[in-house]
Amino acid sequence: MKKNIALVTGGYSGESVISYKSAETIRQHIDPEKWNAYLIDINPAGWYFENEHGEKTTVDKNDFSITHKGQKILFDAVLIGLHGTPGEDGKLQGYFDCLHIPYTSCDAATSALTFNKRYTVAVAAFAGIPVAKSVHLFKQNPIPSIEILQQLTLPVFVKPNNGGSSLGMSKVKASADLDAALHKAFKEDDQVLVEECIVGREFTIGVFKSKGNIITLPITEIISKNEFFDFEAKYEGASEEVTPAKVSEVIADKVRAEAKKAYAVFNCQGVVRIDFIYDEKSARPFLLEINTVPGQSAASIVPQQVKAMGWSLKEFYTALIEACLA
Repeated sequence: MKKNIALVTGGYSGESVISYKSAETIRQHIDPEKWNAYLIDINPAGWYFENEHGEKTTVDKNDFSITHKGQKILFDAVLIGLHGTPGEDGKLQGYFDCLHIPYTSCDAATSALTFNKRYTVAVAAFAGIPVAKSVHLFKQNPIPSIEILQQLTLPVFVKPNNGGSSLGMSKVKASADLDAALHKAFKEDDQVLVEECIVGREFTIGVFKSKGNIITLPITEIISKNEFFDFEAKYEGASEEVTPAKVSEVIADKVRAEAKKAYAVFNCQGVVRIDFIYDEKSARPFLLEINTVPGQSAASIVPQQVKAMGWSLKEFYTALIEACLA
């Protein structure tokens, strides 16, 4: 008998627009011969199942069930395609844990930890993975920009500490521009990370687990036409993404090794995408962040990497669902 899979999309943040694109790709490639897939939209207006005619049914949050064609449907597993809160920060994972429903992403603790960029780099550094020097700021406890610049060397990146899609991020080269960058980042989040800029090549790599093995996808090099890999570069074509990256095996091996180490150290599950800057001087990849619900839209990096590996997306999503059910 085919198992019922809930494909969760939407979200409560500005990243919901990306979630809907990801869900569309996933929906098209879930194997209908193996799974009954149901699209569940979680948004500020409510939690809904939408059928093929666009008719909405409210999800029963007591057991995460829906009624479809007069039948109550419970889910065997959840495929999470929801970026930002509550799908990427551990909140949904905690809810599904309470209901004993398996899901295709990292658990609540890992999701919450990696959603916080500062805590991510702190844990990575503790495990011996190279990271940039940074300062963590809280809105309720402001630090004058002059004090920040006493601890860090320009240029710096200023970014909201939680969330993704590079919303509210700036690169600051002159001390006079720091306050405006902090103001922009604090509009997106109550915590901000100011990080020294590592000069080097930017690589990103998908990592997932299948049959108990940690598998790295082919590496992508990001060559941004903008100052850095911002929202426009990510989603509006202002960057070149080369998959697989044109890179020596020596460098590729270092990136793959650090990616596998990070996946294990952070106890990741499902597919994650890990971003690195490769510093030529020290010949080391520096970890920037871990995305526990990486984009799955047609333009996204992980689907590109899956294809470069020679897998179909159907095979890939089947492997993710099978791993979570196991």
